[in-house]
Amino acid sequence: MSEGSVSLDMEARRLAILSSHLCPIGSGQPRGRTPIALFSALSFSYCASGSGETQRFRDSEEKDRQNDCVFCKIVRGESPALKLYEDDACLCILDTNPLSHGHSLIIPKSHFCSLKATPPHVIAAMCSKVPFISSAIMKATGCDSFNLLVNNGAEAGQVIFHTHIHIIPRKARDCLWPSESLRRHPLKLDQNTFKLVNCVQEELSPAGNTKDGNDQGSALAKN
Repeated sequence: MSEGSVSLDMEARRLAILSSHLCPIGSGQPRGRTPIALFSALSFSYCASGSGETQRFRDSEEKDRQNDCVFCKIVRGESPALKLYEDDACLCILDTNPLSHGHSLIIPKSHFCSLKATPPHVIAAMCSKVPFISSAIMKATGCDSFNLLVNNGAEAGQVIFHTHIHIIPRKARDCLWPSESLRRHPLKLDQNTFKLVNCVQEELSPAGNTKDGNDQGSALAKN
């Protein structure tokens, strides 16, 4: 008997044993016979191989995204950019469609599609450079103010899905944001506001514990 035949015979025996547990003798199935319907429903599972194929597919997709990402191309030196700063973790470049003179971007050298997908240590590396880089930009542009902005998600205005931080120098009466002309409204201390506070606290709590209505005042006091 060949090795392949022995292997198939062993697999058949394993299936027979499994079927006897799922459909025991005495439940209407003749002794010594394996339920044909059960055999047809069972199949060999190659979990390890399938998992590897899935991971390879995901790796391939991620590689394609990085190959098409304009920021990744800049990091690799395949696309031109006016670099202001660079270290092992990130680099700062001038925005090619600036909102103001000196509008710059801090981007990580590794590809992450959103702020949520970016590891904390990478975000920390990027943010730690903000005071240093922004101070240089302010001096070079003659500004004493700037906006620090992250567009996270398409609805928030994100166009390039590689995490980046905007440094936007500001001058008096430049009126960059329509929201600056909008009237703000005082926060309403109503049930909806307290519900919002409780929901956010619940999401942030490791134990997922919720605060009851008696804690509404303490939540307000913390703010």
